[in-house]
Amino acid sequence: MLKRVVWAAAALLAASAALAQEEGPQLLHAGNDINNIDSLQRGARDFMNYCSGCHSLKYLRYNRMAKDLKIPEAELKANLMFNTEKVFDGINSSMPADSEKWFGKQPPDLSLIARSKSPDYIYSFLHGFYADPTRLWGVNNLYLPNAAMPHVLAPLQGLQKPVFSNEPDAQGSAKMVLAGVELMTPGQLKPEEYDAFVRDITNFLDYAGEPVKAKRESMGVFVTLFLLVFFAFAYLLKKEYWKDVH
Repeated sequence: MLKRVVWAAAALLAASAALAQEEGPQLLHAGNDINNIDSLQRGARDFMNYCSGCHSLKYLRYNRMAKDLKIPEAELKANLMFNTEKVFDGINSSMPADSEKWFGKQPPDLSLIARSKSPDYIYSFLHGFYADPTRLWGVNNLYLPNAAMPHVLAPLQGLQKPVFSNEPDAQGSAKMVLAGVELMTPGQLKPEEYDAFVRDITNFLDYAGEPVKAKRESMGVFVTLFLLVFFAFAYLLKKEYWKDVH
């Protein structure tokens, strides 16, 4: 019976993996570290300069961000607050209410994007833009087909072109499938520099989705150690109570 359950679980995992591959390309691994304050500070700077014009983080307040990321209030006001002077305000975008007319949809709030989509998705998405003259902004995205967002980081990354491969369909006939992207025109940053840039933004958005995450994870280690020590004492106490009961 146990063997059947194990085989069923393995089959379910294999089916899930196959379905994930059919739904889209494999996500890249972000490798971000929310305990890296320097990375979070750079990510906050880059998000505010490149992303906050369109996207908000309405569940994160400026003063909370400054406290967690060790950003002096004077520097916060001078370099990171573009549309308010109140440090207790949430981080709102500069987009007008009718911006839906520009993009076809309102740019979404990104407060919880890392929790809903995962840091790997953010990291992959920002690597996935490629030239597509059929789209309004001249670009498409490998991980979000027909994305309404322009590639605002194109000056940094450069332009990528799509890479296609022949794949058999259900009837066995070959068809062209979008398999990936590759750099076509270099940008201001080298590929490894752009990777680090995107990782910092991903790291910041991971933090923004749950500002207490780093503290929660560090506390979890101590709670686990406490439970292990408590279990050891409880086990010894149980042996002492039951040693004469046979």
